Amino acid sequence: MLKVLRKPMITGLTLALLLPAGLNSSASAEDSVKALDVDSIAERYADSFDIGAAVEPFQLEGESGEVLKHHYNSIVAENVMKPISIQPEEGKFNFEEADKIVKFAKENDMEVRFHTLIWHSQVPEWFFLDENGEPMVDETDAKQREKNKKIVLKRVEKHVKEIVKRYKHDVDSWDVVNETIDDGGGLRESQWYQLTGTDYIKVAFETARRFADKDAKLYINDYNTEVEPKRTDLYNLVKDLLADGVPIDGVGHQGHIQIGWPSLQETEDSINMFASLGLDNQITELDISLYGWPPRPAYPTYDDIPEDRFQAQADRYDALFELYEKLDDKISSVTFWGIADNHTWLNDRAEEYNDGVGVDAPFVFGLDYEVKPAYWAIMD
Repeated sequence: MLKVLRKPMITGLTLALLLPAGLNSSASAEDSVKALDVDSIAERYADSFDIGAAVEPFQLEGESGEVLKHHYNSIVAENVMKPISIQPEEGKFNFEEADKIVKFAKENDMEVRFHTLIWHSQVPEWFFLDENGEPMVDETDAKQREKNKKIVLKRVEKHVKEIVKRYKHDVDSWDVVNETIDDGGGLRESQWYQLTGTDYIKVAFETARRFADKDAKLYINDYNTEVEPKRTDLYNLVKDLLADGVPIDGVGHQGHIQIGWPSLQETEDSINMFASLGLDNQITELDISLYGWPPRPAYPTYDDIPEDRFQAQADRYDALFELYEKLDDKISSVTFWGIADNHTWLNDRAEEYNDGVGVDAPFVFGLDYEVKPAYWAIMD
């Protein structure tokens, strides 16, 4: 693979063309340059990995749609492909919004990541109700629990089958199961797990493999995969599943991180750990919060964010992408969990922990798609 060296790529002439008269390559100059006026991130990393963005269907049009086409060659749905959106009622599949994203990707020659087939959150309750509409987890009779387990697994199989068959020739990477490990380590005690053990994971992957395109890759996806004990517990789960013949092709590392956390060494160790199992790695939901944990105090408005925070974020992005590029034989895709700072779930989190007031700014493009210091950092 031809390696692209991480060295300055923007010449003096290019900068002179990009920057308004009287400005230099300072933060104020960067704020005045728009995303559509600078080189494509996807082209910059074409020899290393795909560059993706998570979207809602309304972002496929207008300026956001143009920025998508210019900077990204992979796309994933932020919400409209999750179980509650696709099959809100048993047997009633709603593909309208998901189809819009797939159509956009086809028209613009973009890869498609599907997120997500099975998840403990944003899943309709009917998956876990018995024939009488009662919660299966409350059942105490052993024989009935075994029957309920079979019902749940059949529902998993049907859900996965119908979706994968529909998008067989469109989706390149499938997040088959999302967030199986608990924050404190150990298997997440979701209703999926309480009712089926790890069989729901096995059935989901086996069904996806049976109906997906032969070249499509199947991923188990999670957050905080860089840190212990979650990293080792996910590793042990995947290792056991592989030994049992479950067709897992790779691990998705969400990458919801902070300027100071986790460490680069932890990130590198995690990628190498799963690669040692012969698995691909994808960074699936990357955003870099301005805050630690919990995210408080938060800046009340975007204009209140000091320039040095954007520079610290840029330094973090620079180091991170340098690491990704170093490991590009083990990483096939890097996806941002958004396009620009004007749409991010992290704003909701900032508000939640700051009495309803607070913003975050996790991406390389700002509110009006202006270029932030982080863009120049990852482009060198």
